[in-house]
Amino acid sequence: MSRDRYAVIGNPVAHSKSPEIHAAFAAQTGQALDYERVLAPLDGFAATVQDLVASGFRGCNVTVPFKLEAFALAGRLTPRARAAGAVNTLSFQDGEIVGDNTDGIGLVTDIVRNAGTPLKGRRVLLLGAGGAARGALLPMLEQRPTLLVIANRTRAKAERLAAEFGGQGAVRASEFETLDTPFDVIVNATSASLDDALPPLAPAVFASGALAYDMMYAKEPTVFLRFAADHGARTRDGLGMLVEQAAESFFIWRGVRPDTAPVHANLLAGLRQS
Repeated sequence: MSRDRYAVIGNPVAHSKSPEIHAAFAAQTGQALDYERVLAPLDGFAATVQDLVASGFRGCNVTVPFKLEAFALAGRLTPRARAAGAVNTLSFQDGEIVGDNTDGIGLVTDIVRNAGTPLKGRRVLLLGAGGAARGALLPMLEQRPTLLVIANRTRAKAERLAAEFGGQGAVRASEFETLDTPFDVIVNATSASLDDALPPLAPAVFASGALAYDMMYAKEPTVFLRFAADHGARTRDGLGMLVEQAAESFFIWRGVRPDTAPVHANLLAGLRQS
């Protein structure tokens, strides 16, 4: 039985959990596929993709630092990829390279379904105005929150995003320091957790029963999640987002939705034992 081939492309890429995740999805759903890591030269992303196409691969995931190059390379883009301005999922279809972005829908699925926290009718605070925040905006706004505030150290950058997405819902911009009202959902899309740093937030941003979500994940809770928990918030890290965005890619390629719960549980157990 022939097996379809997929990959994740990045630099670095050895740390990627995508092969483990997609192998679990394939075993669970009975899909015949192989999934591998591909290290692309920093100046050779497009050539690497073309080599995969020529070798008969069906698609690939794209991780840092190539998501913008994947956006430029795709011959066709989905609406959510256009909104995100970046691509993390490529499909090779009838000689065409199709670009999609599953990061935002992965985040929303993890919040709404797995964390049991609706966004509809809620006040949402999105920390950061970079690529991670941008990729989350359209899927979050499609859930129809009452208000979504983009907070950033540089207000002008947040204002540009708010203006661009203003037609999709109630969006406004803010600096971190001027936030003094409560929110139901607070999502950290900054890179601060990588440096064990905390965005300058007032405890007042955490409403009673709020969910604090960090797109980063680690063996121990990030400084943002510890701060949120100290002020009464429920917390969740980005491991679930990682699994859910992969599940969306798997669905795009295979037309089958895997059960993400056992995959998340296995990854979490492995992380805690590491």
